[in-house]
Amino acid sequence: MKWLWGVTLLAVTLAYWVSLTPSEQTLAPWALRKSLLYYAGVMAMVMMSVGMVLSLRTPWLENLTGGLDRNYRLHKWVGISGMVFALLHWFIKVEPKSLVQQGWVSAQIFETPSGIADFFADPNPFVALKSVAKTAGEWSIYILAALVLIALLKWIPYRRFFKTHRIMPVVYLVLVFHSVVLFGKLGWASPVGVLTGLLMAIGSVAAILSLTRRIGARRRFQGEVVQHVEHQSDGVTQIDIKMHDDWPGHLPGQFAFLTLDPKEGGHPFSIASEHSLGENVVRFYIKHLGDYTNTLAQAVHTGQLAIIEGPYGRFSFKPAQARQIWIAGGVGVTPFISELEHLVNQNDAVPEIDLYLCVRDDSASLTKRALQLAAKVGVRAHVIASGSGNTLNAQRILEAHPDWKDAHFWFCGPSGLGQAIRQPLVKLGLPASHFHQELFEMR
Repeated sequence: MKWLWGVTLLAVTLAYWVSLTPSEQTLAPWALRKSLLYYAGVMAMVMMSVGMVLSLRTPWLENLTGGLDRNYRLHKWVGISGMVFALLHWFIKVEPKSLVQQGWVSAQIFETPSGIADFFADPNPFVALKSVAKTAGEWSIYILAALVLIALLKWIPYRRFFKTHRIMPVVYLVLVFHSVVLFGKLGWASPVGVLTGLLMAIGSVAAILSLTRRIGARRRFQGEVVQHVEHQSDGVTQIDIKMHDDWPGHLPGQFAFLTLDPKEGGHPFSIASEHSLGENVVRFYIKHLGDYTNTLAQAVHTGQLAIIEGPYGRFSFKPAQARQIWIAGGVGVTPFISELEHLVNQNDAVPEIDLYLCVRDDSASLTKRALQLAAKVGVRAHVIASGSGNTLNAQRILEAHPDWKDAHFWFCGPSGLGQAIRQPLVKLGLPASHFHQELFEMR
């Protein structure tokens, strides 16, 4: 989805340039400073507005971005971009004053010449709030930077990230207030003013939906835990949830946000069962990766209320009859188990499929489950056990499968392994659209 980020950047840049007056489209110090100052501020609000919209988790956004995993990857990068532009806006605002105070330049070179009606010159009706808006905007930028940093630092527990990230819509709305007050009449009437105003209006609606906990509300369903098993050989906890009758079902390869503790909030996990498996049961295999998941086996109990939001994702194994090569890394085998169960229960012909299971050893219960299902439907399974010094790379795939250029690859596992396999294949001629990789990172 890099194209969407690029299109947004280009469209707003062009709209901003044509919105400037001829005198502002110069390299004079006063014009350059003001142009860059306002440009950085506008881009910060545009990126943050796009980020707020992407957080809505709506079906049409999933279709546009190719799945919620890619949606959140884009959300992450527009959020980072928004922070960078906001900090740049702050820096351009304060640094010239510092240069003047230190006597390096004269204050006059940054002053707008008399008689020039610049971009924000004509005050709007909110001019009385200008001082408050400036202070609120400055502090909001500091908080924004801290929240983005918390989101990026993976060693900070998910629940801390989850709770602090709820502050983001408030920060965004304060920055909208800052922008509305400081935009002049000439600015609002310009192409970039109309575009930014429209995006901020939509973003504000998204922020309010987030603050009122309405995002994803229509896709939340209740169930009860009917079974939980700790698979120590895999380092995972299996949780089976009997859903109520309103559960719409799911497709193989999809995931959902599972809430077992309201204080902890919803965590995204791949669904490891096929919908027609029976009794409306949804199964998760949850890897022990942090404070919450490490103690989950002891905390969960039969009969416990569970809330599932979803299903989400476009890891769909289509086209269904195409030559396919599946690659699973560790607990990334779960969507493949779901699809294998689907193939076992349906009567259609199974396409030619090779499944690579990249694990530490072949004794893990999830590996055995995948091998058992693969044998039932004629899927060729290959266990790549790193504990035995075995590794999977692109060269190995090239040598094993002469028809690799005609295949669709489906990968779920560590992103580094996925890129190490994908890049050589694409470089040698595999269409990039034939390598489907689950980007299962929500922060």
